[in-house]
Amino acid sequence: QIQFADQKQEFNKRPTKIGRRSLSRSISQSSTDSYSSAASYTDSSDDETSPRDKQQKNSKGSSDFCVKNIKQAEFGRREIEIAEQEMPALMALRKRAQGEKPLAGAKIVGCTHITAQTAVLMETLGALGAQCRWAACNIYSTLNEVAAALAESGFPVFAWKGESEDDFWWCIDRCVNVEGWQPNMILDDGGDLTHWIYKKYPNMFKKIKGIVEESVTGVHRLYQLSKAGKLCVPAMNVNDSVTKQKFDNLYCCRESILDGLKRTTDMMFGGKQVVVCGYGEVGKGCCAALKAMGSIVYVTEIDPICALQACMDGFRLVKLNEVIRQVDIVITCTGNKNVVTREHLDRMKNGCIVCNMGHSNTEIDVASLRTPELTWERVRSQVDHVIWPDGKRIVLLAEGRLLNLSCSTVPTFVLSITATTQATVAYPSVFSTQALALIELYNAPEGRYKQDVYLLPKKMDEYVASLHLPTFDAHLTELTDEQAKYLGLNKNGPFKPNYYRC
Repeated sequence: QIQFADQKQEFNKRPTKIGRRSLSRSISQSSTDSYSSAASYTDSSDDETSPRDKQQKNSKGSSDFCVKNIKQAEFGRREIEIAEQEMPALMALRKRAQGEKPLAGAKIVGCTHITAQTAVLMETLGALGAQCRWAACNIYSTLNEVAAALAESGFPVFAWKGESEDDFWWCIDRCVNVEGWQPNMILDDGGDLTHWIYKKYPNMFKKIKGIVEESVTGVHRLYQLSKAGKLCVPAMNVNDSVTKQKFDNLYCCRESILDGLKRTTDMMFGGKQVVVCGYGEVGKGCCAALKAMGSIVYVTEIDPICALQACMDGFRLVKLNEVIRQVDIVITCTGNKNVVTREHLDRMKNGCIVCNMGHSNTEIDVASLRTPELTWERVRSQVDHVIWPDGKRIVLLAEGRLLNLSCSTVPTFVLSITATTQATVAYPSVFSTQALALIELYNAPEGRYKQDVYLLPKKMDEYVASLHLPTFDAHLTELTDEQAKYLGLNKNGPFKPNYYRC
């Protein structure tokens, strides 16, 4: 059974500001639960005018966008220019392929984190001939100045940092529901956009040529649709490509976990006891970083293979109940729900820091903390103290949402790898992961892809990696004809079978 709740809200009726806060949270567990602590404390942002209530136009006179402040565009443009320097593959893709326009006629609707790196991807897609409309997949991860820069450049962007639940779905609907505009490609991070079109605009969904999905949560939803026989378009599972798993999940999280914790808590890691829930690629990255800083790291895991890896890497494998009273930090990295329950939260020691590095914000049962006996105290942006009647408090970061993109930033170079993969699957001699996937699905001859979920071809995975090697002045060894024949390989790859995941 597909675990999606029906969308019951109508967007032709504008709710009041109070109404937006009290809306049902039944729409999507992955992106909108625990969207605001406003019921528990007052924030100065309450006095600010909602972007939905502002009349804004860019310098060209267009108002087809909704961002926090269009006047921040110049600042955002500088951030995008900095990001371009660390995204060599996407810039190479833009330079080599913009004459061919492989995405001419593509109408891409996207729902991802809106950052400077995403802006480089969007502008690359535009240079390759695509029309794009974009919303945010996370209510806290949008960089307002970058969204303003994109809107100033003519991209219909509907996103701002600190959206309410209603804002989140309203933005997605504004991207999709445009008179005379039929999207033919979806680029999604979490599955909310795909779910919205599937449920609310089924006729539009049937005309989509392809879906590119880059998160565990979104891929799970696609497989649910496929298993139920309801996926009527081909989809590319970018999340399980090696370049995504290793670079976005492992190496990116290895660096950004420390950044997010430092920016929010100013803590010192040496000697701290930390439990990391989940030892997949994200968990491996977090554990490696914390161990290197001198933390004592415990791991919880359900998979015996990942559990054995944790043991071989020198971590003690435990059940959460065994260490919950003593640890200083709890980090979830599973993509599951209710990994940290109210019972765990009640047993934590005073000052324990609780945060999530998985895509889904359902891993920590934040909803159970919104009760009259507990007091919420906003300490700084994305940092809440939740205080028990006896005075005990825990430090909750980003209200249980994705820590690194909500509280800090992620390395641009890593996003160059995943963004290129997302954009270019059909032109493997030119492009990288998100970009590769979009181009492949859009340009694929009829019949190549059926109504199913596909992994990124290994050849393209390898090509994404090769585009980034010059940055390190790295030189690949080439097989001789004799060696290639001995191994049964083409000299130019792919060098591993499609099922090889490491």
